Amino acid sequence: MNTDATVSVESFEQRHISQARALWQRSEGVGLSAADEPDALAAYLARNPGLSCVAVHGEHVVGTVLCGHDGRRGFIHHLVVAPAQQRKGIGRQLLHRGLAALREAGIEKCHLLVFKSNEPGRAFWHSVGAEERSHLSLFSLSTENVA
Repeated sequence: MNTDATVSVESFEQRHISQARALWQRSEGVGLSAADEPDALAAYLARNPGLSCVAVHGEHVVGTVLCGHDGRRGFIHHLVVAPAQQRKGIGRQLLHRGLAALREAGIEKCHLLVFKSNEPGRAFWHSVGAEERSHLSLFSLSTENVA
């Protein structure tokens, strides 16, 4: 792992949200929704304390991973590393820290979503041993559609 000594990994705190959102907005392959608005992210971090983390270079967030769980399965969202910091092991470091936090919380397996068109993202997940579950279909429902 060729991690940059000037990059530190720390807990994702509310103070990191604006920089994390800016990183996601300029990153290819990242889909954002209302769940990624500042208030929703602050609530997510509060519900999942200590599970998510950021990579910081100087005073700048250069990597993120959102981790959470429902008590049964973990979920990973927005594992992103700024292009200038890629290929240094930062993504793997963020992933391993998030997985370790989930394991410590008693979670044995986690899921993540990747756009089919995101070839670099899919290649990364394959490289870390993630199983692509092509036999499953993803369905989504808005809670506003409840009659």
